[in-house]
Amino acid sequence: MFIYVLVLVATLVLMFMLKNCDNGHRTGNTPVQQHTGTDTIHVAIEYSPLSLYTYNDTLGGFNYDMLRLIARKNNVRLKFYPVVTLSKSLAELKEGRYDIVVSDIPKTTEYQDSFLFTEPIYLDRQVLVQLKDSISGKCRINTPLELAGDTVWVVAGSPFAGRIANLAREIGDTIYTVEEPIYASEQLFLMVATGEIKQAVINERVAELLAREYPSVDISTSISFTQFQPWVVNSRDKELCDSLNKWIDSIKGTPVYKSLEKRYFR
Repeated sequence: MFIYVLVLVATLVLMFMLKNCDNGHRTGNTPVQQHTGTDTIHVAIEYSPLSLYTYNDTLGGFNYDMLRLIARKNNVRLKFYPVVTLSKSLAELKEGRYDIVVSDIPKTTEYQDSFLFTEPIYLDRQVLVQLKDSISGKCRINTPLELAGDTVWVVAGSPFAGRIANLAREIGDTIYTVEEPIYASEQLFLMVATGEIKQAVINERVAELLAREYPSVDISTSISFTQFQPWVVNSRDKELCDSLNKWIDSIKGTPVYKSLEKRYFR
């Protein structure tokens, strides 16, 4: 409960800090039309160690820093909305409240009919989060095959449930899935760490950042192959998606992008 209170307080601090946060101004020559009908790109960004976090009253996160870099370089204005519930964020993206959703969503065929995906921002994969045995230090599940007849928790609205269903078909047995409707990947990790739930599937890069503080948690069992991690755009905002792709491509390979990679991934 203490951990959950800390997470709630941190989220409220983020919401306050981002309430009036924008970066630069768009010029009339920038070829972007937002579905929201404003001159600001509205970004729903997940509260997680990789996307958005606070440290000593400072905002950070790989996706957050990448977006701010794009805003400065291309003279665009961003407004951030920290979110936790992925399914609600995607629904509001469809409704036009947001222009972009930034979260731990791999590019899959499951969502291609409903949304547009930008160019990959980085590569990731899904792993099983579980507690190690307190005496032996070993974990209960060592391969995905051992999940037969077991239950895992995933974030509701994410493609992770689809991946578990595919895995169940691959091994020829049932794997039960519980879709968490409120919390995001970080909270699922903490629920495993505190023993509230048995195991969860989240993205590896987020798990790696959190596991540094929780040596009793094991994240060594891979559940998926390496996947592209893009940002999600409303299916009606093709011009915005095209512009984002140009901006992303112009930054990748630059020293500042490599510096971000080194800071968050190494």
